[in-house]
Amino acid sequence: MMILGLTGGIACGKSGISAVLRELGAAIVDGDEITRRLTAPDGAALPVIRGLFGDAVFRPDGTLDRRKLGALVFGDPEAMARYNAGIRPMILERIDAEVEAARDSGAEVCVLDMPLLYEAGLDRRCDRVWCAWVPEEVQIRRLRVRDGLDREAALQRIASQLPTDEKAARADVVINTDRPICETQALVREAYDRERRQMDDGASGPKKGGGLP
Repeated sequence: MMILGLTGGIACGKSGISAVLRELGAAIVDGDEITRRLTAPDGAALPVIRGLFGDAVFRPDGTLDRRKLGALVFGDPEAMARYNAGIRPMILERIDAEVEAARDSGAEVCVLDMPLLYEAGLDRRCDRVWCAWVPEEVQIRRLRVRDGLDREAALQRIASQLPTDEKAARADVVINTDRPICETQALVREAYDRERRQMDDGASGPKKGGGLP
C-alpha cells in the first residue's frame, strides 16, 4: 500500500484536494477529523486539555469552547507547544490504527491528510508528499471570510504552522489551489494518475520538490 502524505498551510485548500482523492478511491486518514473526535463532548482529549488550560476554555456544560482555545494557543507559541505535546500521542495512535485498517481493507493508496505532517514528523512514514499551496494574501483573505477573523488573528494562525513555502519546497507535488475549483480538481486527478502509474511501475523514487503547477 502506498502512503501519500497531504499537507499545506491553513486555508490552502487541502480539504478540497482530499475530497477528490477520496472520490478516486484512496483511503483517507484525516488528522482534523481525528482531532475533532478527540475534542468532541466526552472526547478522550478533553481531560488533557482541561489539565493544561483549566476551565477557561470550556463552556458551563463541559464542552470545549474551540474559539477560546484557539485564541489562547494561536496567540501564544508556548501554549500551542503544550497543546500539541498533550494531544499528539492520542492523534498518532489513532492515525496508526486507521492506516492499518486501510491496509487490512485492501486499499492501494492511503492518504495521510495532515496539516502538521512535517511538524509531527509524519512525512517520514510517507512514500510521497503533496502540499496544497496559495500565496499568503490568499490565505489571509480565506481565513477572514471563513472564520470571521481580523487580519492580525489570521496572521497568528498562519504563523503557528511551518511556513507554507517551506512545506511546498519539501514536498514531491505542489497543488496551487488559487484557481477555479474545477481546475484544481483536474490538477489533482492528473497528479494522482501520475502517482498511480509510478506506483505500478515501482518507480516512486526519492522525494524531490514538485514545483508549482
